[in-house]
Amino acid sequence: MARYLGKETPRVDGIAKVTGQAKYAAEFQVPNVAYGFIVTSTIAKGRIAAVDTAEAERAAGVLRVFTHLNAGRLGKAGAGADGWAWPLQSDRVFFSGQPVALVVAESYEQARHAARLVRLRYREEPHQTDLEAVLSRARPDPESAKAKPRGDARAALQAAPVQVAAEYRIPIEHHNPMEPHAAIAFWEGDALTVFDKTQEVYGVREHLAEGLNVPVEKVRVVSPFVGGAFGSSLKPNYYPSLTAMAARALRRPVKVVYTRAQMFTGHGYRPATVQKVALGADRDGRLQAMVHEAFHNTSAFDDFSDATTRFTRQVYACPNLDAPLKVAATDLPTPTWMRAPGAVSGMFALESAMDELAYALGMDPLALRLANYAETDPDSGKPFSSKALRECYRIGAEKFGWARRSPQPRSMRDGRLLVGWGMASSVWGAMQMPASARVVYRRDGSARVASATSDIGPGTYTVMTMIAAEFLGTRLDQVQFELGDTRQPRAPAQGGSWTTSSVGSAVRGASLAIAGRLLALAQRDAASPLAGVRADAVEMLDGRLRLKADAARGVDIAALMQAAGLDEIAETHEAKPSAERANYASLAHGAQFVEVKVDPDLGTVKVTRVIEVSAVGRILNPLASHSQEIGGVVWGIGMALEEATEVDDRYGRMMNANLQHYHVPVNADIHAIETIFVEEEDTVVNPLSVKGMGELGMVGIPAAIANAVYHATGRRVRDLPITPEKLL
Repeated sequence: MARYLGKETPRVDGIAKVTGQAKYAAEFQVPNVAYGFIVTSTIAKGRIAAVDTAEAERAAGVLRVFTHLNAGRLGKAGAGADGWAWPLQSDRVFFSGQPVALVVAESYEQARHAARLVRLRYREEPHQTDLEAVLSRARPDPESAKAKPRGDARAALQAAPVQVAAEYRIPIEHHNPMEPHAAIAFWEGDALTVFDKTQEVYGVREHLAEGLNVPVEKVRVVSPFVGGAFGSSLKPNYYPSLTAMAARALRRPVKVVYTRAQMFTGHGYRPATVQKVALGADRDGRLQAMVHEAFHNTSAFDDFSDATTRFTRQVYACPNLDAPLKVAATDLPTPTWMRAPGAVSGMFALESAMDELAYALGMDPLALRLANYAETDPDSGKPFSSKALRECYRIGAEKFGWARRSPQPRSMRDGRLLVGWGMASSVWGAMQMPASARVVYRRDGSARVASATSDIGPGTYTVMTMIAAEFLGTRLDQVQFELGDTRQPRAPAQGGSWTTSSVGSAVRGASLAIAGRLLALAQRDAASPLAGVRADAVEMLDGRLRLKADAARGVDIAALMQAAGLDEIAETHEAKPSAERANYASLAHGAQFVEVKVDPDLGTVKVTRVIEVSAVGRILNPLASHSQEIGGVVWGIGMALEEATEVDDRYGRMMNANLQHYHVPVNADIHAIETIFVEEEDTVVNPLSVKGMGELGMVGIPAAIANAVYHATGRRVRDLPITPEKLL
């Protein structure tokens, strides 16, 4: 019987966060710090013809104005001469909002004021920021192209008795985490320390070592708390290298913080997508062909792909499938991963098309999905390590009351409001990455646990504390878990929903290794009650090492360590995916049922009820897990109804780079949300039997909402977001 795992546990870092003890990147107190403010380009493409910094340099408190003419070199020789790998390295401008100067002053206000006094003259070149205009120039994404088509999808489509085909569009969308991106950099001799907002301290360390041409062991990156990131801090952004370069040149610490507007061009975004989906089925609804062609934008200087069509291959049993992805260069900054990258975009198109097919067949949308349920992975033919999606459908439909749905659009009402019910499926990979953790167990029963992972909000501090306490047999308050520092054992980036499976497995492994060490100590005594037993037969609990099958047989750990002259025992463990995983397909699944109410006169949509059922392996902390899934639903509502980054293609500029005009859900937009878990026992995915849930929670929501809106109104909106003018 688990002591902590599977039980609702409040955040161990909660008090630190609400009392202000938790320090975020810009909050570290460093003596004699100077403040940097970034100047960004006002054109989308061209060259800097002239820079005048004289007035800015004369302004009060200004220490230096860095431009491409006087900035320290970043990157390998020649890097950035023609491309944009590092900031302030050439006169080239590749996107509107690109950093073109850094003003450093004694105070933030002085730096910001002086930044307005920097004068730049440009030689503009023709730019193109409209994805639709460059679709003909799109190139196949090499990674996606490795997955070959199944059967002959286009021939099977032509032969299918029932066919649907449609195009779906999603605009650029932006991560808008509460904490702005920031770094503080300081040098001690040739050693650099950087406090940075990042999802991977080791990645930033390597980036800075390369950029500044210093040995990697001379760089320390620290990031103990992150106020939301959602993918915007997975790749190293340009500001840490800029901050470190300025700190080296000025020989004093420098702090740089993005403004909210700078965040729109400073850390990537969800790319704009155009998707063409064609489905062919027999009259019983069994899919004969799936063609899912996706296009999205990248930048002119960097290739990026979010694998939009990746999961289309694994969702439904269908003998003929083609799911190509093409990427087109635009004169915008490079996109990046954003919560449920690729999957939520791809599944919006696929699950909307499935709803359209259900109507073409005169079939219930849930019955259509069950008719095409994949018992094994359609792509590889391998069995699933676990798959409880059928149970998700059953529980969700029952809870929601799906059987009472009248299928005809506009047939359900609440007074004058049109009522719509829609559903969708969701899928995400159940991944594990190599990760290491160190456990130091002390004679008094307390423990320090460390791994250089991140906590961008899902509750990593808490779940790692729970795992360590579970396997060390201690109380939660006896475990101190530390993260976010390159002095700790290496961990992967916090992304992809793999942190608990990866770092959690390492913490479990290191804790079990401590028990193994203690057992070896006990077995030095031939008369020990644990003589001759194997390590997997014992457990640590409340200061004793005891036999699992017979709690009376055990030894006191403190006495054991004292006899051996030990104050503490330390173990570092690296956890890796098991070889057995290769024999299976491992995915997390879910089903979403959504109710909307639409005002027929105003076109306003309210999502009044959501039931989301997820199969994500074992749930370690239900309190945090439900919070994660509710957050995913909220974001899905934002994506479906509100979120869009407006680009004025005449200027290549993102126009609504603030929280006043970039709309996200507020409390008044959110009504009843219920999240339910169907637990799966799956030790193939990892020893803890956990699958990631952070991404999965939003994957099916935009499609389910769009399907519900169609049911309510009879209007099929294929271009997100679904705003009132599209329904009037």
